Amino acid sequence: MDYKALSVDELQAQLQQIEQSKVDLEKALYQRWHESKTELALEIREMIETRGYDIDEILELVVPKRRRGGAAAASKKGNRNYIRYVDPEDPDNIYVRGVLPKWMKEKMSAQGYDPSVKEDREAFKANYLQAVKD
Repeated sequence: MDYKALSVDELQAQLQQIEQSKVDLEKALYQRWHESKTELALEIREMIETRGYDIDEILELVVPKRRRGGAAAASKKGNRNYIRYVDPEDPDNIYVRGVLPKWMKEKMSAQGYDPSVKEDREAFKANYLQAVKD
């Protein structure tokens, strides 16, 4: 495409379209990555069960107890299942609950949201972040 012939408004529209495509692609990539990880876990579980082993027996060999949560950690947490919010532009940016991380405050401000207002925080999470429930 010959960008020299486009006006400023047309160039800005093209750039905005490209940025939206990037966000959409990153969301799709994160979703596929998560699906792939889930499929792998199911395949491994099936392999273990097909060979007649208990998954906990194998898990002990793969991940030492001190790195796993185990029953003691689960009982301390109770049955809390918090929603994780993932930044579609950077899947390493994750917010679960509590104090807002710096990256989230910056992105909220850039999008015109006030991080100190609960309604703005909820709107930002709903409109910008991807909710993942484990």
